Parts: sequence; C-alpha cells; structure tokens
Amino acid sequence: MEKLPQIDGDIGWLETSPDCAARLGPRLKGSHEFDYAVIGAGFTGISVALRLAEIDPSARIALVDALRVGEGASGRNAGFLIDLPHNMDFAKTGVEHARSLFRLNMFAIERLRAFKEQYAIPSWTDAGKYMAAHEESNLPGLNNFAGMLKQAGFEYETVSGPDLARRLGTNYYRSAVYTRGNVLVNPAALVRGLIKALPPSVSLFENSPVQGIEYGPPHKLHFVGGTITARKVVQATNSYSEQFGKLACRIVPIFTYASLTRPLNEEQLRRHFDGVRPWGVTSAHLAGTTVRFTHDNRIFIRNTYDYLPDLKSTGADLEAAWRSHRSSFEARFPFLKEMDFDYTWGGLFAITKNHEPVFSNPDEGVYVLSGCNGVGVVKGTYLGYYMADHICGVESENLRFVLKSSHPTWIPPDPVRLVAARARIAWEAAHAKGDV
Repeated sequence: MEKLPQIDGDIGWLETSPDCAARLGPRLKGSHEFDYAVIGAGFTGISVALRLAEIDPSARIALVDALRVGEGASGRNAGFLIDLPHNMDFAKTGVEHARSLFRLNMFAIERLRAFKEQYAIPSWTDAGKYMAAHEESNLPGLNNFAGMLKQAGFEYETVSGPDLARRLGTNYYRSAVYTRGNVLVNPAALVRGLIKALPPSVSLFENSPVQGIEYGPPHKLHFVGGTITARKVVQATNSYSEQFGKLACRIVPIFTYASLTRPLNEEQLRRHFDGVRPWGVTSAHLAGTTVRFTHDNRIFIRNTYDYLPDLKSTGADLEAAWRSHRSSFEARFPFLKEMDFDYTWGGLFAITKNHEPVFSNPDEGVYVLSGCNGVGVVKGTYLGYYMADHICGVESENLRFVLKSSHPTWIPPDPVRLVAARARIAWEAAHAKGDV
C-alpha cells in the first residue's frame, strides 16, 4: 500500500466521546485464518461484519482498521444521519428513485437507532435538518429542493425571517427548508458504540494497516508482523479503495475540514441561545458551510474542500482551514468572537461523478464498497448490510435496487482528475459566496 491513513489534526468528535481513551481491539500480530476479512472498521465495514455474523453465526470474521475505531472518516464527518437524498434530480432519476433511497436511508437510521438503544450509545438527537441560504443568489437552489420534496410527497417546512433566527440563535440565514427525519450524532461516539454489538465470532484489530494483499482465493493480507488468510475479502475503505488494486477511475477522494468550539457558558446560552434546541444546517450551495449547535452546547463548522492526491493534509492545510472556519463562524455568530475552537481536523470522503456508489465484486471472493458521496453514515450502513446479503445470496427488493443503482461513471485518472477536481472546487466556492 503506497498511501495509508493518518491523523489529520485534532479529531474533536473522538476527543469529546465518553470512551475516547478505551482500546477496542489489539494490533494484528502473528498468522491467522478467517472465513471473511473486512478491511475498514468504519460504519460500512462494521455493518458488513454485523450482517455477516447474523446470517452465518459460525463464520469467523476479521475486522481490521489502519487506525483506532473513530479516528478514520467515520469519526470525522459532520454527524448527520440524513433521511432525504441530497442530490435529487428527477429529470435523470425520477421520483421513485428518490423514494427508494429514502426507504433505504430510513432502514439504516432505524437499524442504527436499535443499536443505540440496546447499547446506550450517547449523543443521539432527533433534531431534523435545515438546508439554508444566506445569499439571495442561492435561494433558487433552496426553492428547487423544496419543489422536489413536494413532488415526491416528502414532508418539509419553509422557515425564514425572525422565526428562523429564533430557532437557530443567529439571523445570518435568509431562508431554510426544514425536514424532520434527520438525526444528529457524535459520529465517533456512534461508530465506537457499534463495536459493542459485534458478536464473539468477529475479531476486531485496530492500528493494523494492511501493507499488501496476495489475491487468491484464498487471499492473504499482510501486516507488520502478521498475516490474515481468508476465503473472502471486503474492502470497505472508501477514499482509500484504489490502493488495493481492484478499483480505478470511479471515485474522487475529497478533503474537507471541521472545527469544534468549547461548550458555551451559561451566560452565552442565556443571552443568545435561550430556548434554542440542537440543530444542524447544511448549505443550499454544495460548497457552502455546514454548521451545528450540538447537544453539549458547542458550535461545529465544516467547510474548505480540496483534492489531495497523497490522501493526507499538512499543517499549512489545517491552518488555512482554521482561518476559513474563523471567518465563517464570526460571520454567523459575531456575538461569540471570543470563542476559541478547541479542535480542528481534516478528513476524506469519496464522491462519484453520477452520485452512484461503488458496490462491486471485481474478482473471485473480493468485494469493494466506496463512493458514499458525503452521506456515509447512513449510506455506508445500508450498503454494508446489503453487501453481506449479496455475498451470502440473500435476495431482496432493496438489494436489487442497490445493484441496479450502483454503477458509477468513469473518471479520468491523474493528472486530469487533479486539474478538473480543483477547478470545480474553486468554481463552486466562488459561487457559494457568503454561504461559505
């Protein structure tokens, strides 16, 4: 493997998780044999392992991760469990496609909810979601979203003016579309909590990056000081999927960055957020800033996008993102300029050109999942579940839909990909204006 995951900054969600210091699994050392090896202990990989164990309780399953659980992309995202699809284009896909995605999203949310309740996983808030616009030029995008929701029969509410300001504690946004089904979480706490659901037949190995694979079958995974031999391998590594040699020219790994403040004090809450419940805002413009007021009274800011071919950020990248976060934060909350960010970090997500995920079986006993397009908590959960069904021959209407709608279009390799991605990112950021 030429490019391995690293820690990019201070991961606020992990460091504010109740069990952040707990070791959940050992490093892989020595030689082992398993029926299945699942690479990537994020939402997707855990979902695969859980479902495989449900279907075949006698199967021996290895779940391995290059970092600690919660240190990868699953612990660095914005923590939205989104019920309604972001990228609805009925001219291309039709209304029924959106309704099918909604059913899959709700299936994943309710499955995660059941684990949350069974294992008392903290930091879960049924808050809904606001898609909001500050710039008048971005209101048509908001209106288009509302129109598609109406056409598909999804419930929503348009909120603006003093009512919106009262709900959010800031008058920065002109208008928003509110939908009720979204859940807000600390994603690191959630993904780490899911480890409690793994049965004894699943062996978790943390801090164990795969150094190389000899494809079979059986397939042999090499680690520093250890090996795994397995009949079947599932690569649930999202942005790192190309490193394993079974996926090419289908995804664009995008870096983005987030910051999290310390908790607001009682005086700040009383003066500015009296009666305000936890909320999450996504932007009406795709390059805009995502903002959250969290259950523990912090402000979360996410923006700044880049394509980094080495799949890792630098200190200069984090510093530039921090400055962008400060600007966005102070524009929305000028009355909180004295608030510092306790944490700033970067992380990857993988997008595909046509927004369809990678759900493939490129070789005998090899399965690849990738391209969650920025909604990986929910999409990764249902893709992992149905990949396990696919491997084991369990048929369903949902699986047939996933197979039908998982054909990402071709993307040119670097350097064309690098030039095109950065040009598109710069163009979108310029047009987002004040919504960044």
